[in-house]
Formats: sequence, C-alpha cells, structure tokens
Amino acid sequence: MRVLVVGAGAIGGYFGGRLLQAGNDITFLVRPGRSKELASNGLRIHSPNGDAFLTRPPTILAEEINETFDVILLSCKAYDLGDAIKSFASAVGPNTSIIPLLNGMKHLDILDEHFGPDRVMGGLCTIHVTLNEKREVVQLQPAQSFIFGDRSGKNPEREDEIEELVRSGNFNGLASGTIMQDMWEKWVFLSSMAASTCLMRTSIGNIVAAPGGSDFMIALIDECKSVAAAYDNFPRAFFVEQKLPLLTSEGSPLTASMFRDIQAGLRVEADNVIGDLIARGEARNVQVPLLRLAYTHLKAYQPKS
Repeated sequence: MRVLVVGAGAIGGYFGGRLLQAGNDITFLVRPGRSKELASNGLRIHSPNGDAFLTRPPTILAEEINETFDVILLSCKAYDLGDAIKSFASAVGPNTSIIPLLNGMKHLDILDEHFGPDRVMGGLCTIHVTLNEKREVVQLQPAQSFIFGDRSGKNPEREDEIEELVRSGNFNGLASGTIMQDMWEKWVFLSSMAASTCLMRTSIGNIVAAPGGSDFMIALIDECKSVAAAYDNFPRAFFVEQKLPLLTSEGSPLTASMFRDIQAGLRVEADNVIGDLIARGEARNVQVPLLRLAYTHLKAYQPKS
C-alpha cells in the first residue's frame, strides 16, 4: 500500500518513520523547509522502544503531487486542518482511505464534507512524543498505540489491509470495531485533563491536593461523561475503572499537552477539544458550566485561537 503521511513532525514523523523502517511504501508530505532538513539530516527517532535513523526519507511537496495514494495518515493540529486539506486533496482518489489522528470529533465533520464519509476512517493514537531542538523525533515514554477503524462498515477488506500495514510498525497498531466509542472515550479523558490543568495551571496531583480539588475534578469528568452519554457513547466500565482514576490520583504529575503549549506561549486547540464538546453538549441540553469556565479561560489566553 502506498501511504502519504501529512507532515513529518512528532506524531507523523514517529508513526511514518516506524512504518518506513519496516519497509513500507511511505512518503512524507512536507513544506520546503522540512524537506531540506530531512534531505540533509535524515529522520532520526529516539525512543525507549528502540532508536531509528532513516537517511533521506521520501518526501513530496504539495505542488508535486500528481497521483493518488491508498492511505493518507493525517496528524496535524486541528487549527491547521484547512491548510492540510488543501495540501493533500489532490492525493485523494476514489479508493483512498484517510486516517486522521486529531482530537475530538469536529475534524470528522470537516473531512466528511470534503471527501465523503466512506473515505474518512476514525483514528486515534496514544503516545508522548516531541521534536527536540535538532528537529529529531523523541519519544518520552514507552507507551504507544495506534487505533483506527472503518466508520462506514463498508470496507472490511481495506480495513484488514491497513491493519496488516500498521501492525508492521511495531507500535501496537490495530483495527477497532468500536472506533467511535474509542474516540469518544479519549475525548472525555483529554478534555477533562486539558480543561482542569489549563484552568488551574498545574498538574492533576496539585489540583487534587488543593481544597475542593477532588470534587472539582469529579464534577468536571462527570460533565464530559454526560456529553458522551448524550450521544450514546457513555464510557465503558473498563475505561471508567482503569483510565479515569488517573485524573483523580494524588501526586499525579499528569498535565495536558494543551497546558504545556500555554506554558510555551503556543497556539492551542481550545475550539476543537473544549469548545466543540460544549457545543455538542448544549445541543443535547447537557449543562457544562465547568467546561465553559475552562473554555473562557483558554480563549482569554488566546482570543484568536
């Protein structure tokens, strides 16, 4: 299968690099500056799961695309989605599958409108990865997963082909028959962590240790769960019992990447992670006052985000 990885940053560079390392037909769609970096320095991955160095990984610029790909792996930030769509649109053919690794659900609506829901799969990843000052990919913790699924149920053979592809990357890639439920559960977890740590500007452990902190966290998590339930995606028992307690653990150093972006003075995904959850909740008459407070805080930090 011919795969176009949109971007060669932290997430795209890691998953695309691992697939390329496994011998798959991978091309990175990049901007001119990143193309020069990769041509000169290659793609280097530092990871507790094993380092990799890929010399001159295949790259292409948007204006150079003259054929379609079987799979497009999309890992941009939500606020860059419009530009990303313009860059890879000519690579989408009648049998192309697009796998977005963005947070929330709003990106699915946008991609569906442009390319049709039959071409857009669900997807999510769990990984703690960044680019260092040398523009190398650095995985900070060994945990990693890549989950995707056919939302339409019309392409089981294509799903099987892609699962064989992602399994070759050795990053716990698999197809899920409950991809929308999986995505909602990640959204509940991420929005709870982002809203809390951004609003309080500190870690989960420090929030829980503060007077009223545990009650605040539980109430915030309940708001997020209530929105998911309104769309028939109430988090499953194993998720509630194993994952959500991480958000109320004493001494936990957990913070959201959005909070770390604030610390670095960077743009944040407030609209897609928190704002869209609020909009969907209120459309179903779910009251979300704590999410609204966190969203106001984020928009005050960056009015034009």
